[in-house]
Amino acid sequence: METLRTPDERFADLPGFPYEPRYVEVDDGEGGRLRIAYVDEGPADGETVLLLHGEPSWSFLYRRMIPVLVEAGLRVVAPDLVGFGRSDKPVERSAYTYARHVGWMRQALLDELDLREVTFVGQDWGGLIGLRLVAENPDRFARVVVANTGLPTGDQRMSEAFLAWQRFSQESPEFHIGRIVGNGTVGGLAPEVLAAYDAPFPDDRYTAGARQFPALVPTSPDDPAAAANRAAWEVLMSWEKPFLTAFSDGDPITGGGDRVFQKLVPGARGMAHTTLPGGGHFLQEDVGPELARVVADLVAATPRT
Repeated sequence: METLRTPDERFADLPGFPYEPRYVEVDDGEGGRLRIAYVDEGPADGETVLLLHGEPSWSFLYRRMIPVLVEAGLRVVAPDLVGFGRSDKPVERSAYTYARHVGWMRQALLDELDLREVTFVGQDWGGLIGLRLVAENPDRFARVVVANTGLPTGDQRMSEAFLAWQRFSQESPEFHIGRIVGNGTVGGLAPEVLAAYDAPFPDDRYTAGARQFPALVPTSPDDPAAAANRAAWEVLMSWEKPFLTAFSDGDPITGGGDRVFQKLVPGARGMAHTTLPGGGHFLQEDVGPELARVVADLVAATPRT
């Protein structure tokens, strides 16, 4: 598998993100190896919070949440998905599949880092991948927080906002990562923050994963990932551990998706679900500290037995 690795100098002087990257390697599925980057902050003996980003961001997205969680005594692990951030980037779009993304994260987080008793936090594709990890490895997870995400099976029509985004991602000759993230916020982003989102992608050769991700969302019942997602839902519909929704009030893509989880997941019953005002799709940018406090409060309110 042909891959690219973003030069380290592209990540110099990132605003508000002083964290040193760490790395693990996983099998790429074609006889080679992929390097996956992650941030690991906070006390090693603290409860582990896994922050999984989506499309087309990277772990930098969580820079406003990490300090709040660490101050609460939690260990924070935030990886970069393959094709994003400091992680390796396969060149061919065909290298990226939903199943491979789940497998790569399972290898990195569960096999290599051996994370256990995890509080999972996922937004956008972070939820699509992370909820599969939760459902396929339920013994490794203690709690779940979903924020502006879902687990589509192709059996329900996606929102018009998502379908428009999917068309744009496949048809637009230009794909400016920073601008895409900025357009998914309420307040907009400063130039240096836009540059940080662009940093992993020196040129278009690096954007195969970012381009491919929207096409991998199951939008029909016979999608290659549909059966696995249905199986994941079967597990979630018997999930009794704490399951919290923390969506924003200003996301046209996932708005209303929180009610599906609240209705179907037993662990969501009686939980203090919240809607965070003033947040767009990338609510970590708009209301990151508020979301982090929701997560920290959940951990404090649901001690392990």
